[in-house]
Amino acid sequence: MSFWSEHHLVHLVATYGPGLIGLVVGLEAMGLPLPAESLMIAAAASLGTAHKPGIEWVVLAAAAGAIIGDNIGYLLGRTLGWRALRRWGHRVGLSNDRLLLGAYLFRRHGGKVVFLGRFIAFLRTVSALLAGANRMDWRWFLVCNAAGGVLWACIYGLAGHWLGRAVTRIAAPVGIALGVVAVGVMVTVVLAIRRNEHALLEQAKREMGSR
Repeated sequence: MSFWSEHHLVHLVATYGPGLIGLVVGLEAMGLPLPAESLMIAAAASLGTAHKPGIEWVVLAAAAGAIIGDNIGYLLGRTLGWRALRRWGHRVGLSNDRLLLGAYLFRRHGGKVVFLGRFIAFLRTVSALLAGANRMDWRWFLVCNAAGGVLWACIYGLAGHWLGRAVTRIAAPVGIALGVVAVGVMVTVVLAIRRNEHALLEQAKREMGSR
């Protein structure tokens, strides 16, 4: 079993506490391709299924990890610059296409990308690096980053906790209906994100050219 597998990480969180969630979220925010979001949701759902307290610590750890990790990522991007990202980014999952798309979105929308990047998989590991590489004002970056990190942690943490509690009632007709609706929404969102990512990438290539 891989050390970074979701199942193993959830087991480690149960053993060592939610601080591990903050660590994984922070490392992902710095550019490492880790399952931070799914780990947080799984840990929150586990608490809900077992009807255990502590969801507030999961949310707090995730928010802190997102903010701290993104600020380190910003510093790395500002220090290393575009040349290093183009040369070494593929080692942490930042392909040339993703760098191009991230740069395109950042230059068009700036702070919105930092805020919303926490909610979009392909931006979560690159938005802070791009903000630093583009020398975005750190104070504005911190405001956008903190707002996005706190909102992301609250939404996903509490949603995972609610789903975990719903699992214990899944045999009821209402629980089954909610489960079907939730799965349908998740599939729709994933497909929409994939379609939009491809369309945005093509638009970025047309407007900016291959970097």
